[in-house]
Amino acid sequence: FPVTIGVVTLTDATTITANLAQTNNFTVTLGGNRTLANATNITTGQSGFIIVRQDGTGSRTLSFGTGWRFPSNTAPTLTTTASAVDLIVYVARDSGNLIAQAVLSTT
Repeated sequence: FPVTIGVVTLTDATTITANLAQTNNFTVTLGGNRTLANATNITTGQSGFIIVRQDGTGSRTLSFGTGWRFPSNTAPTLTTTASAVDLIVYVARDSGNLIAQAVLSTT
């Protein structure tokens, strides 16, 4: 497990990738419609969160790589209001899959 404590800012890009060797907790502000790719360097049992913010424009969407596993195999639709904040919590089922749940509109 990473020894970094705190929240690492992910780079906003068309495809966003969390490197779980860095830390367990991340934040990103969406500047457009994006994809959260499968995380890298996953350790089974690892858990954490990703804070997802809308920029000042809002209406940004986030899709998810195949390694993100949500209840009923249905990815959430995040809040699209300008400056909205959603939270994705996860636990690593194995080295390729994160079981995740979204907590929407936490602002």
